Amino acid sequence: MDPLLSEFDSFVRARTPALLRSAYLLTGDQHLAEDLVQSALARTHRSWGRLHDTGNAEAYTRKTMYHLQVSWWRRRRVRESVTSELPEPRRHDVTDHASQTSLRITLRGALARLSTKQRAVLVLRFFEDRSEAEAAELLGVTVGTVKSQTSKALAKLRAVAPELAELYVLEGSAR
Repeated sequence: MDPLLSEFDSFVRARTPALLRSAYLLTGDQHLAEDLVQSALARTHRSWGRLHDTGNAEAYTRKTMYHLQVSWWRRRRVRESVTSELPEPRRHDVTDHASQTSLRITLRGALARLSTKQRAVLVLRFFEDRSEAEAAELLGVTVGTVKSQTSKALAKLRAVAPELAELYVLEGSAR
């Protein structure tokens, strides 16, 4: 087997679960997330010859995912759909499973009510812990847009799911 192909195969196997989690949060749909990751990985494969030496393959793939998602927003509006499972690793140390499940359902419903741009900004800012400047660069928008979308998204979350107030600790880092 070609060594470059073997390296790419190892990269895909190791990083796909994390990429799928981010893509799910960006799209709100498991099937769209899988499509997004597949498209991003296809582009990464085409550029693998220059990426494997630099160690920037994951950054390149994630940036490609964000750019593809923005392009998809501009082309069409995707209907939201709720899936039966979240693409998260199972945690065996959770003592209050019912509380965690209720929180996930509430959070999923609240996130589904956000616009795709608002959800993308929250994913980048809080799930991936990106700065406003990094999020703006990845989405191809201004820092002001990131700030306004973050503010609008958090305000909407407060309005549609006040029971998530304990999670709003994130708000302090958004300002």
